[in-house]
This record gives sequence, structure tokens and C-alpha cells, in this order.
Amino acid sequence: MSRLDYFAAAPAAMKAWTAASMKINASLDQALVRLVEIRTSQLNGCANCINMHTAQAREAGETEQRMHLLAAWRDAPCYTDRERAALAWTEAMTRLYEGGRAHEQAYTALEAEFSKEEQAVLTLVINMINGWNRLSVGFGSWIEPELARRYQQPATA
Repeated sequence: MSRLDYFAAAPAAMKAWTAASMKINASLDQALVRLVEIRTSQLNGCANCINMHTAQAREAGETEQRMHLLAAWRDAPCYTDRERAALAWTEAMTRLYEGGRAHEQAYTALEAEFSKEEQAVLTLVINMINGWNRLSVGFGSWIEPELARRYQQPATA
């Protein structure tokens, strides 16, 4: 049971947060965004976001194999070098406390696969999903993917 319906408690802020998230996410390949969202949510233990983003990925044609192997992406041959760079950067940005060599290696891979603009946008995508994870985990949220789509619809006049 959710401790707080943050959409009802702060509708203007949540509308702005949702709009920013959607705009930022739209700036990168959606298949890549979904992988990043799922992996970040796994790292943060956010069942709500794992449920939502695997449903979205599945609807967009992502395979069950690739979604199931995300937790072990380093050893799975089904990811491209670009996806691997994004996943390494995702882990480095989500686990900031680890820092050091892993962070440097992740940035080297990121730099080889992404333009400067894409690096910034990917980092924003990672920041947004980390924020959503903190809202969901912090307030014990569970939103079915069908309901989430309603929150993502543009407001009508």
C-alpha cells in the first residue's frame, strides 16, 4: 500500500517532473532508454519501476532474454557495445559511492560510444529514473503500467 500518492499531493510538481522525464527520454533511442530504466530500477530495488519499464520494453518489442539478462549484462553476449557502455555508465551513476576505477572505465566506454550531447542526455535519463525509483521506493508506490500511461498523456484543454 502506498504511503503517499505524490501525483495527488503535488500535482503541479509531478506534472512538471513527468513532462521533463518524457522529454528527456524522447531524446535517446527508446530501446536503450528502457534498458537503462530497467537496470537502474534493479539496482535500486524498485519493483514498481521494474514492472512498468519491462512492460513498456516488451510492448516495444524487447525480448524476454535481454530483459532477464540485464542483471548479468557483462557476461551476456546479446548487448551491443553501445548498450554495454550505457549500462556501465548507468551503474556508475547509480552507484556513485563506489567511484574510482569502475567510474573511469565506464566513462571511457561511454565516450567511445556516445557524442557529448548524448552523454549529457543519457546522464539525465539516469538521473530521472533514479528520481522515480526514490519516489516509488520511498513512498511504497505501485502503479500498474496501464495507469501510468494515463499520467503520461498530454493534458487536454
